[in-house]
Amino acid sequence: MGTSKKTAMLMLLCALGIALGGGTARADGAPVGSDIQVAQTLGARDLTVIMRRIDVTPGELHVDIATHTGTAPGTLALAAAADGVVFSRGEVTLAATPGLYSGEVAVDHPGPWELRLSDGTTTATIPFVVPAQVVPPWEKAAYGGFVAAGALLLIALAVAVRSRRTAYALVPAGGMVAALAVAITGALLSTGTPPPPAPGAQLDATVDNVTDPYALSRLPVTDYSRPPVNFTVQHQNTERPGLDLHFTDGSTGRPADDLVIHDDALVHLIVVSPSGRLWHLHPVRVAPGTYHVAFTPPEAGTYAVAAELERRGGGVQLARSTVDLTTTGHTTAEIPAGPGKRVINGTPIDITTTPIQAGTPVTITVHFPTGDLQPWLGMLGHLVVVGPLPSDADVGAAAATAPTWAHAHAMPPYVPGLTGVPDETVNAYGPDVPFTYTFATPGRYRLWLQAERGWSVLTVPVALDVPAAPGGGS
Repeated sequence: MGTSKKTAMLMLLCALGIALGGGTARADGAPVGSDIQVAQTLGARDLTVIMRRIDVTPGELHVDIATHTGTAPGTLALAAAADGVVFSRGEVTLAATPGLYSGEVAVDHPGPWELRLSDGTTTATIPFVVPAQVVPPWEKAAYGGFVAAGALLLIALAVAVRSRRTAYALVPAGGMVAALAVAITGALLSTGTPPPPAPGAQLDATVDNVTDPYALSRLPVTDYSRPPVNFTVQHQNTERPGLDLHFTDGSTGRPADDLVIHDDALVHLIVVSPSGRLWHLHPVRVAPGTYHVAFTPPEAGTYAVAAELERRGGGVQLARSTVDLTTTGHTTAEIPAGPGKRVINGTPIDITTTPIQAGTPVTITVHFPTGDLQPWLGMLGHLVVVGPLPSDADVGAAAATAPTWAHAHAMPPYVPGLTGVPDETVNAYGPDVPFTYTFATPGRYRLWLQAERGWSVLTVPVALDVPAAPGGGS
């Protein structure tokens, strides 16, 4: 019996070790979601829609809408829909003062959803995915192994105490060792096993693959890329005046209805007028593969239109086109100034550059008077570069075929005390907004620099002459 008691005591200590060790086993589960920010040009309003993360269903999806200076007050209708059926409704009342305004809609299950946002004339639909709380297979193996090891240990302990032959306890003890091996292997694999393809990011989301994303790992498919889109733009003056954008799959010709949020927007639309004015808009999805943005042309002529987008699994794409617009208005072409001081919407700024030369990185810095800038589209600043342009006339037509059309960013610096991705309520950046860009060829370029201050996005047009590198190279 003495030997049996010693064996029992040893097994009891092992049980305590398993209990303590089992509590510290950790493995990364599937992501449970994060805040989604998406800019929307809904009618005359430029909005940022923020869908707060939701971890448990059924539950309430909290929606914040950021407005900007000049946004008209009013009520926007909200709806949450799944499989084309509206599940719940809500509303957000906007005041004349820019800022954040909130509303809620309910969701009842994980999977693909749409948030519908309506101003009474146009309804924007924003696809999003409600994630599921998913336990990875290796985590199941780790915890299942520890539980099995604990159960087998108790059996071995009982056998060792009650049996006159302690050798009988070796059978459940061997099972315990095997269960521990499975548990430890699962815990070790949890740190190095790649996550499964993300529904909604790499492939179309369904209820099945959201609730069991690891089943996708058993599929033979590893290439989720998709072909570029074909892009057409039309102007209409009927019930919904503005620009209609149509995106179709370059292979099948079917509507490309798989755009994902890229830099806080489904589509970044850059419009350049004949005189050189720039609009940075964010069309709303109104039908599969069709987006709309309200736009009233201030002048007649050819407008350059560029859409920056990302297909699910297909990467970022810049599609360019033109649209000829007629209007009774007329704007005289104004050549923007180069680097130096100026006042934009009442804000004094100063633009400086490092030495400019084709083929060499140039840093262009916008100096604001105070460090109270807000992030816009997740960035401190935006820079649009078009050129070289042959002249300062018919800028829209020339920009549409310019060799260079670039969209660069200034990233927000780290601010002590701030965690996560900041939204527009944070006004702690600046006063300097630097951009680094390399002009591939010499010539005259048009630049537009953008940053947000006081809930207003400021656009600074700049003309820049880029000389060739010494010796005639570029």
